[in-house]
Amino acid sequence: MGRVSSDSTGADDAADPSGVDPIAAPVRRPRLFWWVLGIAALVVLVDQGTKWWAVTTLDDGRVVPVIGDLIRFVLVYNPGAAFSIGTEFTWVLAILAAVGAVVAAVFAWRVRSVGWAVALGLLLGGALTHLGDRLFRDPGFGRGHVVDFIGYGSLFIGNVADIAIVAGAVMILILTLAGITPGGRPPAEP
Repeated sequence: MGRVSSDSTGADDAADPSGVDPIAAPVRRPRLFWWVLGIAALVVLVDQGTKWWAVTTLDDGRVVPVIGDLIRFVLVYNPGAAFSIGTEFTWVLAILAAVGAVVAAVFAWRVRSVGWAVALGLLLGGALTHLGDRLFRDPGFGRGHVVDFIGYGSLFIGNVADIAIVAGAVMILILTLAGITPGGRPPAEP
């Protein structure tokens, strides 16, 4: 017969022989690495599918208004980074995309937070699809131009991978400001 606890409920203290309070014990969350890879694969598929559509539909120079002049579809091949910066260093951008993809994948191995898994999946997918463009599109290996087709007024023209990268970065900022770690818990207090 177990001991009777000193609390008013009369609960049996012998139920957990380890003496560890299951309520106070930290919950070990499962790794979400495969979620990260699944989200990244989805980003790559959607991005490359929409780029295929843009190349086959807009290659004649046509501009398709979506929301007047605010959002439009127009095909351009971008040898540079955002805002066509660094057009003469396409091969450097390919290396940076590869490094970014490797860092995101390695970091994703430890992720146990759903928010972080989504954010890293978006970043990884965007980096991988940009890397694919740099490696396999014209004018040649490591010098390929990224297909951009979503025009935002007169500001810039981007693609789905750009949207994923920005969304992932914003999510990481919000998660960090909220104190949510990649492990899924608040940082340990000193």
